[in-house]
Amino acid sequence: MKFSKLTSGSVAAAVIVALAIPAISATSASAARDYSKITNASQGGGLAGLEAACRKEGQLNVIALPLYWANYGDMIDGFKKKYGVKIDEANPEGSSQEEIDAAVTLKGTNRSPDVFDIGLAVAVKYLNTGTFAPYKTKNWKYLQFAQSIDPSAQVSPNYTGTMTIGYSGELGTITSLNDLLLPKFKGKIALNGDPLGSSAAMNGIFMINKALGGTFDDVTKGTAFFKKLTDAGNFINVNPTEATIASGQTPVVIDNGYIQAGVVKAMAAAGKVWKMYTPAAVGSTYNSAVSAWAPHPACARLWMEYTLGETGATVWAKGGATPTLWVWLLKTGRASAEGKASIGVSKVLAEKATAEQTTAARAYLKTAWPAAVGTK
Repeated sequence: MKFSKLTSGSVAAAVIVALAIPAISATSASAARDYSKITNASQGGGLAGLEAACRKEGQLNVIALPLYWANYGDMIDGFKKKYGVKIDEANPEGSSQEEIDAAVTLKGTNRSPDVFDIGLAVAVKYLNTGTFAPYKTKNWKYLQFAQSIDPSAQVSPNYTGTMTIGYSGELGTITSLNDLLLPKFKGKIALNGDPLGSSAAMNGIFMINKALGGTFDDVTKGTAFFKKLTDAGNFINVNPTEATIASGQTPVVIDNGYIQAGVVKAMAAAGKVWKMYTPAAVGSTYNSAVSAWAPHPACARLWMEYTLGETGATVWAKGGATPTLWVWLLKTGRASAEGKASIGVSKVLAEKATAEQTTAARAYLKTAWPAAVGTK
């Protein structure tokens, strides 16, 4: 599964290119816009201007967006259908760090990612480094956490969810974490990713840790529990995917709840039962960002408008993720019926660690995690 899968100030507006024919002033019709520099849609001729420029570019490059993750399959299909451009999908199972690495490696080529979908720790790590292009969408001020995470809008929080433990109904019913230490779970428990680079994995440890009485400032209890699972032979260092779940290789998966909700539906369609057990309410916010060297800058910004707007909010909600626009949509009566049917009308989000707490936890886990569970 996706491992996540969480320059200060504004850039100048449109650059006016000198015309070959002398003129006293350039009109809006004759002015050439540099879409890599605009920080909001109005600087690019509004949404209509963005759309026209994106259609001319003809392509958008995305990375690390599994189609089953937060309903990204529908999101990608909807964008292609609406705007008629090709979408290149790279490394769908990649981590947040791998997204940035790919952009750096491919910088200056037409293959470099245009946009990112990253965990908070990676987002904060690369703030003010020139990696992201500041961009505020039409609804940016209504995105929950946007102002506190990054007022310059280099990154914008897009959706969140609650961690959970998904598992095959053939294993019975899990009612406590201690159940996972039973012999019937031998070789069956997987965590989505490596906590040193994966937001999902890190939040899985935070969830276990909290359930055991730990805090975001001290993950020793959670780490110790994973060591117990490993010593019992129950934890396996395998990254779960749709394939490993379908084959039965990873019948117990610690992952984002909105991913597991999709597994429940897929299993039901196959005549099987997939259950969920949530020992503590811990969540994480993912974030959208435009690459500072996006090869398709207009499409990158149009993607931000589409995904972070009302259409995107409905798509994410239908996938079980809670859009950061959701509270505003509920307050204004604009939340879609499909979204409410999927995630309800709650305005309360699960607790989440700060970027600083995540960084500190990873510093501890750099040596503690391999010691607890071994290496792959």
